[in-house]
Amino acid sequence: MCELCHIICGHNMSTQRTHILLPEDLISEIDALVGPRRRSAFLVETARTELRRRKLLQYLDGPEPAWREEDHHEIGKDASAWVASLRAGSDARIASPKKRGKH
Repeated sequence: MCELCHIICGHNMSTQRTHILLPEDLISEIDALVGPRRRSAFLVETARTELRRRKLLQYLDGPEPAWREEDHHEIGKDASAWVASLRAGSDARIASPKKRGKH
């Protein structure tokens, strides 16, 4: 596997050259941000991020519930008591911060 593929994809996957059309102003902005030699890596990263986002939105809009009570036993029947216990722990940490050693 070529090193460029590993850099662009972030893992060992085969690549395929493709031809896409982009507006010149978009190419200029991408090049100004990451440089023309990093354009492909930027587009791969951006496409992967957008795919993850859209898949998550599809899942959240789907029929399968995103939250199941049986998967979160720590909350139990009384969510307000669970939240109160979390807040109490945070309040206690804020009230008595740990002293850090001098470096």
